Amino acid sequence: MTMEHQPTHVLLIEDNPGDADLVRLRLVEGKSDVQVNCVPRLSDGLACLDADTPALVLLDLNLPDSHGADTFRQIMRKAPNVPVVILSGQDDEAMAIKAVHQGVQDYLVKGDITSKQLERALRYAVERQGLLLSLEITRKQQLEFKNRFLSHVSHELRTPLTCIHQYVTILLDGLAGAMKPDQTDHLKTVLRSVNQLHAMIRDLLEATRVDSGKLRIDHRCVDIGELVRQAVAMMGPTAAEKRVGLHAVLEEAVPLVYADPDRTIEVLINLIDNGIKFTPRDGSVTVKASMVETDPSAVYLSVSDTGRGIPAESLPLVFERLYQDPFAIDDSRAGLGLGLYIAKEIVTLHGGRMWVASQPGSGSTFSFTLPLYSLAKLLLPVITYQGRMRANVVLVRVELTPLSKSRRGSWKDTCQQCLELLRQCIYVDKDLVLPPTGGTSPIETFFVIASTDMEKAKILMDRIRDQLGAQPQLKASGTVSVTAENVPGPPAGDARTLEQQVWGIADYVSEMIQQDLGNKQSLIEKEKQKHAN
Repeated sequence: MTMEHQPTHVLLIEDNPGDADLVRLRLVEGKSDVQVNCVPRLSDGLACLDADTPALVLLDLNLPDSHGADTFRQIMRKAPNVPVVILSGQDDEAMAIKAVHQGVQDYLVKGDITSKQLERALRYAVERQGLLLSLEITRKQQLEFKNRFLSHVSHELRTPLTCIHQYVTILLDGLAGAMKPDQTDHLKTVLRSVNQLHAMIRDLLEATRVDSGKLRIDHRCVDIGELVRQAVAMMGPTAAEKRVGLHAVLEEAVPLVYADPDRTIEVLINLIDNGIKFTPRDGSVTVKASMVETDPSAVYLSVSDTGRGIPAESLPLVFERLYQDPFAIDDSRAGLGLGLYIAKEIVTLHGGRMWVASQPGSGSTFSFTLPLYSLAKLLLPVITYQGRMRANVVLVRVELTPLSKSRRGSWKDTCQQCLELLRQCIYVDKDLVLPPTGGTSPIETFFVIASTDMEKAKILMDRIRDQLGAQPQLKASGTVSVTAENVPGPPAGDARTLEQQVWGIADYVSEMIQQDLGNKQSLIEKEKQKHAN
């Protein structure tokens, strides 16, 4: 426990002066080279940890401002790398085991300790904590190496697989000459295997992003009904090929959600694909979006199938990394067992949760939640001042339209840069750029709430046009249109509370956003019909 140059700094948190003196006496008797700083309250101890990091904390569990297990939890949250040894007046075996399980290094009873026992306990606590830190550093290094390796290998495999995919499709399309039926069948088998490998590589890359904390969520204002319909349409051919019915059930009252549209579709497709795989011919898969009275802050989505179900002992395991059903037939084990693991992580990053209910022989239902888009909470600090509604509110609409030759990937980056630039054009305390609307249309629309009248809003609109219009990437790939309209305020003598008035304006703006999403969807449908004809 001794050090060559300076004494070991120990923080003693003990409100009983007699017990504090006893600890000092035992350390002196053991000839330990220790400097003890004693404080009587947990709050004082936490302040000391902010000022200086000790080698070890000796902690009484019953202090004037804290009692029991929460005492050591607060210390460990404040200084997770500092070893903690509990000094208790009670020989409580249950508390001792609980404390050790939660990271405390030792549990000593005050009246029973000798100087030798105390010295040894402190020395072992410091050494064990150092070993744990070393193991944690090693674990993180190994995980980082594994993630880099998997990411590198996955990227390297993509190039030859893409080449194989291109040449196989050239042959199947007959561009290299006619083929015999059996040759076509063989190439289709190759193509299915290539697509399967592509899916595995994608899952590996996603899993490494999850493990390294690099999986990102781009929250938007999203019409969940549109995303469900899109996911069902994308999986329709797969269901038809297996003769499995695929249906969407959408409640009319489902409001907008605050989610990443691409990631949400990824989750839906994963669950639908699993449902189709595990459902026999002439069965069905149903995707449902609904509200639940007991949880008005979230939208509930579920994917139910009429397959063989999941055994009870497997239910706690299905979301684990690399888990695969040991009783699944070969067609159902085409992946790496990462899909549900990734899907649950995506939902968790949204602030939602995912679970499964199943009965063997009666199918399975995978459910998850997404948070509602609460526009009123965003608007409240912007359109109110000193407990009253602001006199005027204007809704500014900024529409970015790509040129016909604009590439999808680069256009998405351009829109993101324009969004960042738009946020610099407003007055932060009086204006608000709303979260972007999700959807599949290439036309990007941003909405700005401005707490001003229409005349001053025109100044804001000109500033937006000038700033975005001068953006080089937008000039090369698209156009910008800026329009505005007054948002009707509450009538004179309105008896509603301020919160109710804000909700009224939020409802009006939400209708405008819903209308914009509906118009975009209609435009997409018209384009599809035009190309179909």
